[in-house]
Amino acid sequence: MTVNSPVRELITRSNRLGADPTTTNYAGGNTSAKGTAPDPATGADVQLMWVKGSGGDLGTLTEQGLAVLRLDRLRGLADVYPGVEREDEMVAAFDYCLHGRGGAAPSIDTAMHGLVEAPHVDHLHPDAGIAIATAADGEALTKEIFGGRVAWVPWRRPGFQLGLDIAAVAAANPGAIGVILGGHGITAWGATSEECERNSRTIIETAQRYIDAKGVAEPFGPVREGFAALPDGERHARAAALAPVVRGLASTDRRQVGHFTDTPLVLDFLAREKLGALAELGTSCPDHFLRTKVAPMVLDLPPTAPLDEVVARLRTLHAEYRESYAAYYERHATPDSPAMRGADPAIVLVPGVGMFSFGANKQTARVAGEFYVNAINVMRGAEAVSTYAPIPESEKFRIEYWALEEAKLARLPKPKALAGRVALVTGGGSGIGRAIAGRLAAEGACVVVADRDGPAAAAVASELGGNDVAVPVTVDVTSADAIAAAFDAAVLAFGGVDLVVNNAGLSISKPLLETTEADWDVQHDVMARGSFLVSRSAARAMIAQGIGGDIVYIASKNGVFAGPNNVAYGAAKADQAHQVRLLAAELGEHGIRVNGVNPDGVVRGSGIFAGGWGAQRAAVYGVPEEELGAFYAQRTLLKKEVLPEHVAAAVFTLTAGDLAHTTGLHIPVDAGVAAAFLR
Repeated sequence: MTVNSPVRELITRSNRLGADPTTTNYAGGNTSAKGTAPDPATGADVQLMWVKGSGGDLGTLTEQGLAVLRLDRLRGLADVYPGVEREDEMVAAFDYCLHGRGGAAPSIDTAMHGLVEAPHVDHLHPDAGIAIATAADGEALTKEIFGGRVAWVPWRRPGFQLGLDIAAVAAANPGAIGVILGGHGITAWGATSEECERNSRTIIETAQRYIDAKGVAEPFGPVREGFAALPDGERHARAAALAPVVRGLASTDRRQVGHFTDTPLVLDFLAREKLGALAELGTSCPDHFLRTKVAPMVLDLPPTAPLDEVVARLRTLHAEYRESYAAYYERHATPDSPAMRGADPAIVLVPGVGMFSFGANKQTARVAGEFYVNAINVMRGAEAVSTYAPIPESEKFRIEYWALEEAKLARLPKPKALAGRVALVTGGGSGIGRAIAGRLAAEGACVVVADRDGPAAAAVASELGGNDVAVPVTVDVTSADAIAAAFDAAVLAFGGVDLVVNNAGLSISKPLLETTEADWDVQHDVMARGSFLVSRSAARAMIAQGIGGDIVYIASKNGVFAGPNNVAYGAAKADQAHQVRLLAAELGEHGIRVNGVNPDGVVRGSGIFAGGWGAQRAAVYGVPEEELGAFYAQRTLLKKEVLPEHVAAAVFTLTAGDLAHTTGLHIPVDAGVAAAFLR
């Protein structure tokens, strides 16, 4: 399909604007272009508008993310507009203005673009622009900063009437290049795509220059004594200790994934005198508070306070936050309002340590944090030249619990079985571990790929989709310190850990008289001791979260079946098998389930078999190594070869929810070895 010039220019402009987080937020803002194209039904040229559709992102916008509308029909809606009390109906009316099939659904801001006469329009949420838009004297500042080149439009909820307001202001100010939208953002326009982008950047850069030149030196006030940022090592250790606790609190209504931010900008804000007062005011731009909630939860203790005191205070503050949020809902809800979606915070601020942000998945959690960073920049700019004055709480509620927002949420796909879960898989860089990591990620989990081979772990994490899906950690499971560091990395990456798979292993096949102490020790160190150390760290994190969890041991048929020339490996696997029973009995009161999988004969794709175990076992059974998998298959009841993905399927089955009342179980994945039946 040939992309016409207005569309090509629009996408290029949008991608440039969306690449800068200070210009507009992820999935925020929208851009448009008007032009002509032939109508396939008549052959005649028609006036069209291409505009970023609902839910899209400017930085990654493609032609498929555009809504295409007939301009005459869109502007004709002004004649049937029923007024602000019924303006939600206008979104459905946009469907009758669409040109052709496909493309994205029109967003609530479509009228803003169509009713303005200019051929090209940008609506953006830049930090500097919102700073002026949220200043108590924003209208006067707009006049002082821009003269008549940029006009002021008072706050109005996004919709058709706001489009009419902007169009009227643009028509009344022919020399204007755009407007500041009170409490919201900016809109700019131009005769060409280049001019439109230049005008957008002019508004942003002019506002920022004014703030830099006229603003006070410390807009957030002085640093509070004792609230400065901890040194890097202490800060990260405290963050790792708090992350599971905070995530558990934020998951009271529904499980959340976490993200941690401790940039200098965030740490400076958290240290300042005005933190509490400004945080309580909340954010203003609709895109901000839809992601960050009406206000964050703020710890009011210094970073050097004892850990147990901090944890206790966080629990108290969380209970107060939930009560406050419920009261906010009750103050503004009407009989037609959607039900309260949850009363937990999306942003938790811990002075001296950093910011924890939460969402249904890692990307949502990360973006929530990015939006609050934007909000900090907005508050800094507004306080530098005026007083930060966001839109009223009642208006925030109208948007947060807007019927159109509820409909957008209802259109989201059903979450995958492991959505919101965080998994850590040892030995995840190859073989069975790699298959398990892949299956868990495919089912919606965030995955920490742990392996002593760092490059292998990194390669698997990259294959799974990058940092929003999986992160690698290099860890030797025989080292308690290395395991503790791996779990610290996991909770800082995703907020906590819910699902841990003890898969790391190795095997040496020798008869008793040839088995050395070193052979015995290394196998027990990796599998018996390593599983114990990993499970201990997992239990600490899961108990701190208070939302349960799963620990799965990849044991072996050899933990039950007494095979030849296998004393060290079989004994270590039997140790693992009994750890399952012991820990299931101990951890059940915390909602932590402990189960095992007993594979056998996993030759293809197995790191253990590729590392020499295959040759050793083939020699024991007197078959060529390349035929070992087929040999194992023929001795089973089902006559089928076991592959790594079959073990991964068992892990998924144990953890996906259908077996929620099962703990202390071992599942054989051996195609049927009667001698290894559990009894």
